[in-house]
Order: sequence, then C-alpha cells, then structure tokens
Amino acid sequence: MLTLAAQLAGDRFGHKPLAGPQTVAVIFDKTSTRTRISFAVGIADLGGVPLIIDAQTSQLGRGEPIADTARVLDRQVAAIVWRTAGQTRIEEMAGASKVPVINALTDEFHPCQILADLLTVRQHKGKTAGLKLTYLGDGANNMSHSYLLGGATAGMHVVIGSPAEYQPDPAILAKAVEIAATTGGSVTWTDDASAAVSGADVVATDTWVSMGQEAEAELREAPFVPYSVTEQLMTKAAADAIVLHCLPAYRGKEIDAAVLDGPQSVVWDEAENRLHAQKALLSWLLARNFSS
Repeated sequence: MLTLAAQLAGDRFGHKPLAGPQTVAVIFDKTSTRTRISFAVGIADLGGVPLIIDAQTSQLGRGEPIADTARVLDRQVAAIVWRTAGQTRIEEMAGASKVPVINALTDEFHPCQILADLLTVRQHKGKTAGLKLTYLGDGANNMSHSYLLGGATAGMHVVIGSPAEYQPDPAILAKAVEIAATTGGSVTWTDDASAAVSGADVVATDTWVSMGQEAEAELREAPFVPYSVTEQLMTKAAADAIVLHCLPAYRGKEIDAAVLDGPQSVVWDEAENRLHAQKALLSWLLARNFSS
C-alpha cells in the first residue's frame, strides 16, 4: 500500500478507480482539518465525488441505528469513511455495510495517520524495517496504539515513552508484540523519556489532550512535561533523526517551536502524505471489494 501511495504521489491524477463519478461518504462526528481536506481532495483526485456528512445534522446524530445508516449508504456510495468516537461504532458500521468502511479516527485508533507517517518515513529514510521509532506523550491514546500496531507491522522497533499512569492498553501492546515477532520488529514501553529517545531514527509526538478530554487539560499537563520533544531531548536521538507530529501542534507544550519548525521536522510532508496514503487505501479497498 505504501508503494502504491508513492506511485500516486508521483502521478496524482493518473489513477481513477472512482471514475463515473462514484461517490464516497465521509462522515464526521468529530472536528477535522487534515482528514476532511485529504479525503475530499483524494476522492476527487481518484475521479469520484466526496459526500461530506456532519453526523450531528444527519439522522445518525439523532440516534438512528448505525446498521440502518450503513444499509442506506451502501446502496448509493462506493465506500464509507467515518471519524467517530468508540471503535465499536465503526466496527458495527463495517459489519452492516457491503462497501468498504474506513476508520478516519476513533478514540482507540488512527490508522490512516499511521499510513501517512510510514510513507513519510520511507520517503526520508528509504525504508521502515529496522528503524527505531519513539513516540512520546500519552501512551494510552489512539496515536500510541496505532504506532504500536503499524510500526510493528512495518518491522520497526517501536518505543512508547509515557508516564506510568498513561501506559498503552495491555491487550494492544500484546498484539503488537505478537506482530513484531513475525516482522523482525519490536515494541517497548518505558517511563524514561531520555532512554526512549536514545538513538531514535524517528521521534513522534501528539497533543497531550485528545478530542473529548478538554475538561482534563489542566490536570493532564503536569505529568507530560518531561516527555516534551525539546531541542535538548532531541540531542539524544540519532543525528539524522526526523520528527513527526500528526497536528494540530501546541508549540511549547508537547513540542518546542524550534523542533517543530526546525530542519529535522517533516510534519508538512507528513500532512500532505495523508492525501497519498488515503488514496492508496481507497484504491486497494475498492479493487478488493469489486473483485470479491
């Protein structure tokens, strides 16, 4: 999929699996900038029409059963993209739909972001396998969980550095260990930020306050201060390390402005790669669905 994404990045308008044009429903329960832009533009690039739906202005937002919404949509659209809350919601949608359903973010996972991040690593490092990827911040959030699973699948050595009270879900960590055993990668959790970053080829972070946690912002800040990606901390990473952030970023909190805007930062490539990675994902899923 990453190889296809790189090909699509090089020939942005040459692949049209949604010619017709076919429509893709893109549903938002949560606010979005990069996801909304990249899916809308990507669907158009692929020859289709993006149908952007604010869930709160639809019957889904008034409590219509998820399965009923899926059965209406799958008769009219080629795929469904959903940015929602609980993982069980999107699993229910996928279980009821006859067309592909893409997780554009849930509270537990953010797989489209990880595809873009892995594509960015390949662009700048030439590979993913064997590299050390360190994530600093909330080890219990959707980005940490996705780095564990996605990084392990890509054969990377993934280290999660977080406060002890914000460790990854044990079940997800165990699954990542299982995956890494088949790819030559590894996964580790530590509460030592310096050890986590030591020798890292890729350093990633995210906001300390995810969507829905705004009321906890003041309470959550203090435990994460030692995990801020500062210029000083980056001296412990490999000299040619790159820095990822899925954005939006809060300069001076989870990352220094000098790091985010500095020469090691590849966050703008990373943001653009949401477009290419998601186009590849859509293309792969559509080909698989049409052939089955």
